[in-house]
Amino acid sequence: MKTDLTKTLAVSGQSGLYTYLAQSRGGVIVESLVDKKRMSVTMHTRLTALADVSIYTDDGEMKLKDVFLALQKAQGDAQAPTSKSDSAAIQAFFAKAVPGYDRDRFYLSHMKKVLDWYNCLVKYASLDFVEEEAEGAEAETKE
Repeated sequence: MKTDLTKTLAVSGQSGLYTYLAQSRGGVIVESLVDKKRMSVTMHTRLTALADVSIYTDDGEMKLKDVFLALQKAQGDAQAPTSKSDSAAIQAFFAKAVPGYDRDRFYLSHMKKVLDWYNCLVKYASLDFVEEEAEGAEAETKE
């Protein structure tokens, strides 16, 4: 099953990733990728769709989807570092996977968050992503 990053959410104050299910009266209903528990999130809680996230590179910005694919390519069959790994190991892994990342604006804390999301997707979803162009083409044909 393909992962739709527009419906895969990071919820502030909560660990892990969530899938958007539906709009509710006071916010939205999401489901945890890890344990499949559903919860209602109020409209005051900050939700971030992974499709909207980019990292800073020397050439501009790189979409998170492309970062995940670069991490997968650099990792091969080995296990990716976790956010609890040694700082030098995390930075070396990112230098190998995304050699042009901006070392002044893409901090270690950001790398740890991206690795947490990456490992969650590998374990509970997939790195086979829904193509954004296909969604855009469908919207154009409906108009």
